[in-house]
Amino acid sequence: MAFGTLSLEKRLKENIKNYSVEQLLDTASLTDYLVVLAKVTGISFLVVDRHGEKEVCVGNFAGFRPDVVNAPGRKIRVYNRTVAHMYVKEEDVKDSVSVRLVETIVRTLSEQATRAYEQIETSIYADELEKLLEKEQYRSKHGEYEDALTGTLNSTYFESRLKDLDEEQTIPVGVICVNINDWKYADDTYGHEESDRLIRTVAHILKEEAKEGYVIARCGGDLFHILIPYAREGESESYVNHIQEACNRFEDPHIAPSIACGIAVKYNVEQPLSDLISDAEYEMFNNKIEIKNASGYRQRLEKITL
Repeated sequence: MAFGTLSLEKRLKENIKNYSVEQLLDTASLTDYLVVLAKVTGISFLVVDRHGEKEVCVGNFAGFRPDVVNAPGRKIRVYNRTVAHMYVKEEDVKDSVSVRLVETIVRTLSEQATRAYEQIETSIYADELEKLLEKEQYRSKHGEYEDALTGTLNSTYFESRLKDLDEEQTIPVGVICVNINDWKYADDTYGHEESDRLIRTVAHILKEEAKEGYVIARCGGDLFHILIPYAREGESESYVNHIQEACNRFEDPHIAPSIACGIAVKYNVEQPLSDLISDAEYEMFNNKIEIKNASGYRQRLEKITL
C-alpha cells in the first residue's frame, strides 16, 4: 500500500498478507525451542507455512502430508491472518494438560510473530514518514517556484523573472524557446511514464549545459523557455548548439530526445521580454520544420519499432 493512504493501524491489518512465516519467526530458534519441548513432553511438532510447505519438523512425520485447507492443524495467526500451521501427533497429546500446553505454544508463537511483524512494519512506516516529511519541507521551500516533474522553474515564477529583468533594464538578454520534437509520438508509443521521462531527460540536459545565472523554466507540457541575462555575443547560439548536440548524442532503448530551438536577443531596454518570447517561438517553429525534414530524423525517432 502506498504510504499516506493508510493509517498505521489499517496498514498492520492489510500488509500481513505479504509476510511469510520465515520473516516473522526465527526458524533456527524455533527448532531449538521445539526440540526442548519435545524432549520434556514427548510431543512431536511440525510447523508449515500457510501453503503447507515444511518449515520446522521435530519428530517423525514420515508419510504425513499437511492439508492446510481441510485439516489445518493449529493455526499461528497474526492480525487475524494465518501465517503458519502447527501439527502434532495426536497420540502424543494424551490429556488435558498436553492439550493446554500445545495451545499455549501456538498462542506464544502467534504473539512472537505479531511482535516481530509490528516492529518491522512500524520501522518501515517511520522511515516513510520521515521521507514524506523531508519532501513536504522541500516542497514548502521550493514548490512555489519549481516545476514538480523537471526541477526547473515553473511558468508562474518565470513570468515574475521576466518582469524583474524588464524593471531592472537588464540588457542584453538572450531569450531561447525549446520544444521537444514529436513528444506525442513517445507518449502514444510508450505511454505517459516514458514520455514524462523524455521531458525530464531534456530538462536535465538544459540544466547540465547551462551556466550559472541562466533562467530555465518549463512553461508547458514539452515547452521550455530560457533567459540568459547579460548574454555575451554568440552565447545563446553556443548554448543552443550544445543542448541540441547533447540530445542527439543521448542513447536509450526507448526515447530519442530531439529539440527545436528559437533565439531572440533583447538589446532595447524599452522592449518587453514577452515580445522576445514570441519572436523566439517563431524561430523555434522554423527550426522544428528544418529538423523534422532532415535525413535520418525519422529513423532515429522510430528506432525501437524498426
